[in-house]
Amino acid sequence: MGRTMSKMYATSCENFSADAPKDNPVSDMLADTFGRLHTYLRISLTERCNLRCQYCMPAEGVELTPSPQLLSQNEIVRLANLFVSSGVTKIRLTGGEPTIRKDIEEICLQLSNLSGLKTLAMTTNGITLANKLPRLKECGLSLLNISLDTLVPAKFEFMARRKGHERVMKSIDAAVELGYNPVKVNCVVMRGFNDDEICDFVELTREKPVNVRFIEFMPFDGNVWNVKKLVPYSEMLDIVVKRFTGLQRIQDHPTETAKNFRIEGHQGTVSFITSMTEHFCAGCNRLRLLADGNFKVCLFGPSEVSLRDPLRRGADDNELTHIIGAAIKRKKAAHAGMFDIAKTPNRPMIHIGG
Repeated sequence: MGRTMSKMYATSCENFSADAPKDNPVSDMLADTFGRLHTYLRISLTERCNLRCQYCMPAEGVELTPSPQLLSQNEIVRLANLFVSSGVTKIRLTGGEPTIRKDIEEICLQLSNLSGLKTLAMTTNGITLANKLPRLKECGLSLLNISLDTLVPAKFEFMARRKGHERVMKSIDAAVELGYNPVKVNCVVMRGFNDDEICDFVELTREKPVNVRFIEFMPFDGNVWNVKKLVPYSEMLDIVVKRFTGLQRIQDHPTETAKNFRIEGHQGTVSFITSMTEHFCAGCNRLRLLADGNFKVCLFGPSEVSLRDPLRRGADDNELTHIIGAAIKRKKAAHAGMFDIAKTPNRPMIHIGG
């Protein structure tokens, strides 16, 4: 049923403008052996968080890296500058919860001033965002993803193991008022928890410039992943198609991780991130720098290499470039299927960065 439904609108796409800005030349450091150019760096600023979301960490919490072993502000900026000077054009700040870092504004300001960086984004749970956002925007934060898995306060408290639903909604409204367009809302869909709210989330796009992004539930250490909790993209799409008319597929950029749609009459858009059922490895352009300074080339891969240690030993840019380039050259063509991913050793999401 789902695949039949998807054919109803998949042929209707919007074209990208020919005037879209071209990326800067990318150095060989950022190229893997499959021809993929990695121009998008995700930096986890902290492992700490003010929520305890069930898909991110186990109920008992996780052992955090001691503060002296985490990257300092200067180390973050130096490594980011190395990546940007080599061709990275987009940086996303993650955590943990990035807004709980006391130096978040200064980090944003320094990163946004890096020559060649086009986009400075952040993924946040929105709990403390509303009051900080005006200053963060002044410091160069240009794109925003806010995590929200339910529109029901009681369910929010169950999922996050903390209160805060009202504050997240306030942050979404604040972002809209400040002119972020779109405001991206990340929703991890889990069967039996929030799959009955899919259409309610889509309704958010009717009057607001919001991009609701439905994410397939992914396995990480400690989140007790079960395939029975997974709501596949095809099923989510059928739910939307049955409720809303005028659904139109938006042509995806080659490196896009989401399948994007607009609905006639809605200000916002709807997207599906299909990591489990339809991976997007062929166009992957993403790299990850973790809060402890480890460098990770694949979200689902266990392989990591430390950039912190050589940095603190006094490594120059040439040595760091060699380490980074060698790690990228070892990147595999694709991750394994969903059941193999579930068996692969990996960190909790709180350590990797959302």
